[in-house]
Amino acid sequence: MSEPKKSWFGRLKDGLAKSTQRVTQAITAVFTKKKLDQATLDELEDVLIQADLGVAVADRLVSNLKRTRFDKEVTDEDVRGAFAQDIAAILAPVAIPLAIDPARKPHVVLVIGVNGSGKTTTIGKLAKRLVEDGKSVSIAAGDTFRAAAVEQLKIWGERAGVPVMSRDTGADAAGLAFDAFQGAKADGTDVLLIDTAGRLQNKTGLMEELAKIVRVIRKLDPAAPHSCLLVLDATVGQNAHSQVEVFKDMVQVDGLVVTKLDGSAKGGVLVALAERFKLPVVAIGVGEGIDDLRPFDATHFARSLMGLETAS
Repeated sequence: MSEPKKSWFGRLKDGLAKSTQRVTQAITAVFTKKKLDQATLDELEDVLIQADLGVAVADRLVSNLKRTRFDKEVTDEDVRGAFAQDIAAILAPVAIPLAIDPARKPHVVLVIGVNGSGKTTTIGKLAKRLVEDGKSVSIAAGDTFRAAAVEQLKIWGERAGVPVMSRDTGADAAGLAFDAFQGAKADGTDVLLIDTAGRLQNKTGLMEELAKIVRVIRKLDPAAPHSCLLVLDATVGQNAHSQVEVFKDMVQVDGLVVTKLDGSAKGGVLVALAERFKLPVVAIGVGEGIDDLRPFDATHFARSLMGLETAS
């Protein structure tokens, strides 16, 4: 008899297990004293920084704890509960799902990110979710330099029942995006997802390619792309900050998708990104399965990161 399928929160907790274990064990280890004194607060701040929450977030959390609990008797669970509440408050303003404008036919979503970030898989999963929401979707395989990315998208396209437009390896990505947009317009398609290359080692070439894609699709609609999602791999930790900076220089990023929260002790970086950049986190991925890309829930994430229970 097969095991019952875990809830989304259950999978999120499993995915964040490494991050949670690192943070909670370190917090528990700090509590050798019963009262919350300055030495304990300093240790807690170090724990949060080492968990990739960043200096600004760590300072905010510890300052709030000092203001409300200083010189009082507290348990490690009290501290984790207080931190979870403050983390949820940081994350709540950025927990914004991807909104598809029904007036756009199609609503064009440009998906960017470094190669290996989970970008191609995210596009496939996003297509499947949009189809399940009743949207018609098409995909442009714009990472024309990687045959593997194109093949992967075709497999996801078949799973989702979504057409994938592709060209030969090395073909002009902007031309492909233009043709895909034109076709989606003619078909009255609801959403067009455009994959892009992510070769950051050649930043100048990549910047020119992304700028060209945007310039070309704006010939068909001056407002396109209507959404630009940056896919980030949580396992890179603080390097995610530099990726956001680099891509924000190239195009107008208006949403993040954070992937690979299943294999990382660096889940706290999502909090640091939210605090610093204030960009909407439209979805997170905690595994390879189709159901493992979901809209971002601030409270679930915060409580899971601190090893606390929550409803479903």
